[in-house]
Amino acid sequence: MATDISSLVRQARITLKELVPSFWTDQELVDIANKGFKDFWGAIIDLNQEHYLKINTTDVSVAANSDRLSGVPMDCFRVHLIEPTSTVSGAINQSPYSLFRPRDYNSDDFINARMIPSFSPTNGRWICYCLINEGPPINAPVVMIGPTMSGAFPVRFVYVPTIPNVALNGTNPIPGESDQAIIAWIIAYARAKEREDRSPDPNWLAVYGTEKQNILVRMAPRQTQEPEVVEGIFDGWN
Repeated sequence: MATDISSLVRQARITLKELVPSFWTDQELVDIANKGFKDFWGAIIDLNQEHYLKINTTDVSVAANSDRLSGVPMDCFRVHLIEPTSTVSGAINQSPYSLFRPRDYNSDDFINARMIPSFSPTNGRWICYCLINEGPPINAPVVMIGPTMSGAFPVRFVYVPTIPNVALNGTNPIPGESDQAIIAWIIAYARAKEREDRSPDPNWLAVYGTEKQNILVRMAPRQTQEPEVVEGIFDGWN
């Protein structure tokens, strides 16, 4: 069961020797905790173990004659996979053989794709895509595609989302038994308020760093069953 943020704040207060909010308000400590969540989230997604993977099959689509996808989620940070929602033969208004491939916008493949007239989505072919714009929390990223298609169809959009801020009555969004690490983060940055140089407490920051590293080590790999076949070095290379 995920731990309540209020519990993390309360445990941090024990070390800070202020059980009743006075010098540090609850909201102040929650704001510090949220910064710790985002720091930890960034390290976890770099493990590429799909802890935060989200599969959206309802909002994102290819619009007719458009050079970009419609309905890209606001919280989309990194794209993992794009494909037609139906990957079986005979799908209405789309082909299961439309393959989306990530390419740089200035690559030869993408330049050539932009030169191709719109084609019917029932005809399978490669479709280049590329993320542009800032992305969250500023705005939703724009996913450019090429070539364009003469008809619209929905896609399965698999992506890594950002994590929202959590309130005092929320739960710890970081997996891997991370409570002790987040408590150390809260204490380190809370004590910056009472330090003359206003910097985080180095000892508690070191505790956070050690806890964080141990958790990251144990979180990868997530699957340890050995495959029955070995993939060739160039298998799947396009």
